[in-house]
Amino acid sequence: MLTVVEGATTVPRMATSDEKPANSGVRPLPVLRAMIDAIDHEILQLLARRNSLVADIAIHKREHRLPIRDLAREREILTDRRERGRRLGLNPELLEGLWRLILWASRDRQAALRAEVPPEVEPRTVAVIGGHGAMGRCIAQLFGDLGHAVLVADLETPLSPDEAAAVADVVVISVPIDVTVQVIEQLGPRVRPEALLMDVTSVKTEPMRAMLAASSASVVGTHPLFGPTVHSLQGQRVVLTPGRGEEWLRWVRAMFAARGLQLVETTPEQHDRVMAIVQVLTHFATEVLGHTLSSLGMPLEETLRFVSPIYLMELLLTARHFAQSADLYAAIQMGNPQTSVVTETFARSVQELRDIAARQDRAAFRAVFEQVRRYFGEFTRPALEQTDFLIDRLVERA
Repeated sequence: MLTVVEGATTVPRMATSDEKPANSGVRPLPVLRAMIDAIDHEILQLLARRNSLVADIAIHKREHRLPIRDLAREREILTDRRERGRRLGLNPELLEGLWRLILWASRDRQAALRAEVPPEVEPRTVAVIGGHGAMGRCIAQLFGDLGHAVLVADLETPLSPDEAAAVADVVVISVPIDVTVQVIEQLGPRVRPEALLMDVTSVKTEPMRAMLAASSASVVGTHPLFGPTVHSLQGQRVVLTPGRGEEWLRWVRAMFAARGLQLVETTPEQHDRVMAIVQVLTHFATEVLGHTLSSLGMPLEETLRFVSPIYLMELLLTARHFAQSADLYAAIQMGNPQTSVVTETFARSVQELRDIAARQDRAAFRAVFEQVRRYFGEFTRPALEQTDFLIDRLVERA
């Protein structure tokens, strides 16, 4: 142990390899580990007790129509846990990270228990066209968790898409982007006028036009801004593009919010303009990075010997991208009307920075750097904080 004398720290001399420490009274390592295991098991029991109370809270919130998330309460909890931990000699930053996970799990549990689903909501029949696809399965589970009867129709299901579209209250088109408009034109006339027709496609302008033209039903366009492999829908974003039918629009808002999703409403045209940056630019830059890495000839394993946290984050995102469907990303990029503008701007930026580096023009480099810094503005501050958090989590898992 360290001996503290009037604010100074004195480090005792360490025993050399041929010395045996005096009887310190320290228990053997297996005993210490068994004691830690016992404490960890107690923590698990406490978390289970906490989880049972969360279930009671979910019932109370549903009965009193209270929202799942209470930001003031969360701030109160985080402040309290940080301060109590500090007094106990624990790292407050690590405790905040731990309690944020606990709170996230609490919200997810409340959403699974339908805390924000009004008691009088009528169960509907929801047909998911393309329900055997990854996103189709995700959407089917979402509506199933909310108590609705889900019909899955796909290419080889006993129930055909035409049959499902004709009987369902809600018809969700969840098929590859390339055939979305074709499927809408085929099934739209089958959807009952009093029903809802919606899609989950990552481009919106053409699918919305097709749904409004092919059917007399209510129409809502949606785009989940997450992949189907997420561990939880809690806190994920979904875009809504209203088309026709205010009552069904309110229903969609209520259902998505009840499952913990954050809603963003916009027009189809604005959605596609923004997605040209959020999706097309991001995916294009990732593909350029991956293509460059594979073309340089340096073995991946050799770079991993020298990996830095930032390079590891970039590498993980790039590898994740190329582990998925080429056709999916091709459809996203080639289906967005703004793709050429984004990719041409990207190419010009690459050429400009390449030329600056080639002539070793530091003044020009600083000018570009400052231009981009001004664009990000105050966002740089939370960016540093949040990436520090991500780096810490990556290092922990290494």
